[in-house]
Amino acid sequence: MLPVAVWVALLGCLQAQELQGHVSIILLGATGDLAKKYLWQGLFQLYLDEAGKGHHFSFHGAALTAPEQGQGVLAKVLESLSCPKDVAPDRCAELKGQFQRLSQYRQLKTPEDYLALSKDIEALVQREGLREAGRIFYFSVPPFAYADIARSINSSCRPGPDAWLRVVLEKPFGHDYLSAQQLAEELGSFFQEEEMYRVDHYLGKQAVAQILPFRDQNRKALDGLWNRHHVERVEVVLKETLDAEGRTSFYEEYGVIRDVLQNHLTEILTLVAMELPRDASSSTAVLQHKLQAFRALRGLRRGSAVLGQYQAYSEQVRRELHKPDGFQSLTPTFAGILVHVDNLRWEGVPFILMSGKALDERVGYVRVLFKNRAFCAQSEKQWVGDRSRCLPQQIVFYIGHGELGSPAVLVSRTLFRPTLPAGSWKELEARPGLQLFGHPLSDFYAYGPVREQDAYSTLISHIFRGRKDSFITTENLLASWVFWTPLLEGLAHEAPRLYPGGAENGHLLDFEFRGSELAFCLQQPEQLVPGPGSAPPRPSDFQVLQATYRDSPLVSAWPEELIAKLADDIEAAAAKAVQRFGQFHLALSGGSSPVALFQQLAAGHYGFPWAHTHLWLVDERCVPPWDPESNFQGLQTHLLRHVWVPHYNVHPMPVHLRQRLCAEEDRGAQAYAEEISALVTNGSFDLVLLGMGTDGHTASLFPQSPTGLDGEQLVVLTESPVKPHHRMSLSLPLINRARKVAVLVMGKLKRDITLLVSRVGRQPKKWPISGVLPDSGQLVWYMDYEAFLG
Repeated sequence: MLPVAVWVALLGCLQAQELQGHVSIILLGATGDLAKKYLWQGLFQLYLDEAGKGHHFSFHGAALTAPEQGQGVLAKVLESLSCPKDVAPDRCAELKGQFQRLSQYRQLKTPEDYLALSKDIEALVQREGLREAGRIFYFSVPPFAYADIARSINSSCRPGPDAWLRVVLEKPFGHDYLSAQQLAEELGSFFQEEEMYRVDHYLGKQAVAQILPFRDQNRKALDGLWNRHHVERVEVVLKETLDAEGRTSFYEEYGVIRDVLQNHLTEILTLVAMELPRDASSSTAVLQHKLQAFRALRGLRRGSAVLGQYQAYSEQVRRELHKPDGFQSLTPTFAGILVHVDNLRWEGVPFILMSGKALDERVGYVRVLFKNRAFCAQSEKQWVGDRSRCLPQQIVFYIGHGELGSPAVLVSRTLFRPTLPAGSWKELEARPGLQLFGHPLSDFYAYGPVREQDAYSTLISHIFRGRKDSFITTENLLASWVFWTPLLEGLAHEAPRLYPGGAENGHLLDFEFRGSELAFCLQQPEQLVPGPGSAPPRPSDFQVLQATYRDSPLVSAWPEELIAKLADDIEAAAAKAVQRFGQFHLALSGGSSPVALFQQLAAGHYGFPWAHTHLWLVDERCVPPWDPESNFQGLQTHLLRHVWVPHYNVHPMPVHLRQRLCAEEDRGAQAYAEEISALVTNGSFDLVLLGMGTDGHTASLFPQSPTGLDGEQLVVLTESPVKPHHRMSLSLPLINRARKVAVLVMGKLKRDITLLVSRVGRQPKKWPISGVLPDSGQLVWYMDYEAFLG
């Protein structure tokens, strides 16, 4: 056994070896605005925090600028750096001088430049007798430059096998899902996932960074409160008084949703909504739980958003981007979004995201407002802030600015006294007269940071320490774009509400929510004669068009109005059937087109007789019921979770029997046919909802698979030309027994088949949809303008 002295000596050697690790930090785009304003100060703060701990650094400012000019710019930036207030001036000057000597500018343009940098770092490490710990490359450059820089780093400037590499990336990370995926794949070809740190600087804001620690440290108090039974709503808000002047080139491409909501506010939302890991200090667990929260977000639609644009914006765009005099931008500078999280904890709780430019104040906060079930017999004058249960109960993570002017965590005194880290947070002093959300500061337990710190300083420290939970992984990034891209595409041609800006906005941007819909509280005054700069007409300005198609009634409108009309018609048919027969048998197709209909029925049709409704499937893919491809899974996600249909009235197709999928010998099709015959009088559904494919198929009846187009079978197994190939479907004869058949056709991709089918006769073997004609019922076509008119 080794003596204690030997163990102490060995430990000392190991610690000395660790302390001698050298870290090189290369700031790309070192002379740009972001670097000059925040990043160099953040790197200096890192040096201040770590200088006395034995770490060795070198800082390399890199850009395309010529060396002489770049050195001059860098010298001015380094001279402007400042120390925290608690650092003595002499000590600050000493540390600043050390940092300046460790910092140098170099031009990086070619792979040879990166190779030369790598050799210089290796020479420095060897000359000083140090061990290279790692290299940090901070990309403060536009995303279009990422690929070339990444290729040069990967080929010429990686550290040795015993050192780590960390690559820091700034937003924007794509414009939509496809561009984000392409950028992620490109970067993934050069770097491992654990090497990439995507920055959302709001995750470094002190109040935001405190959300998870607060939830963890107050777990006992929050366990019974942080759920749908007690939370009324959650607000995530970022308001700005400045407009986009000078930045319209960027803003025209991105707008407020891509600039703020898709990243900053969504990241904050997930910190509030995610399940809290048992070990909240585990980066891996936090990132996994955030991803689960992303995947639980209910899909957005056009009715989930209200948009605005300050009146001077289009004129600024015309001036800065040299647009013609009549140009009117549709880019929103204000957005309110209603989000729902589809899980047991948050079902039914509205999450409101709101951001905008040219508003009445600059402020950011996350506000969790709790339900108040108390009734106070005494008058409001007798309510005392720390005792009256009738006062609003809320927890606020105050990001900054506004009336308070600094980051804070606020908890209503009627809830509980929170626990915060004593070393870094302190209770705020009383500020008589200060009102927050209509109530005095004294109504809250209010805490602020002991020392305010810039977000970039916090994040640079986390990068240095390898803390991944403060950054955006590839999976989380793509999950966010999956959530936002459909809404962005749906709003691309939506004209935003114009607002004057600042205090003059009044109540023009106030909005309210009903179910999953948002709407402005005030109707915008109508302009009988459009004036200069007036907004183009909105799709909703056009009325629903009534016509005929294939000698049957046709309803055509913009998608939102079309879905609303179809939902109204289905409810009317349901009410009529229940009144006559006591029940309503509805057969629904799967796929993407009915999703908006399901959401409309779930959100806005409270008089629908769900208790007397039987739900059937028109067709199903031969996959397990929990598979995302399952039509039943789509029905469950978008409709059944939100309405009260008795479970015995829900009839999924039996495609998964005896652990097999659509096996002939399991007789699933025959079983479904027998169930229909037993429950549906004469096999005549009250309403069948169909779609139409671009090849003319309907249900799962395909041109090259004649099964189910005629004969006696009610339910058949068919083959699809696309995966999953095996399907189960109602037959055409059974569909034609229905009292009413509604065919929903949406989108530009359906224009060609719509035109073709309008010209052909009844040829179901070529175009199965042409065989739909109820024997004694009604056929109604529902087409949006893009499918009908192109």
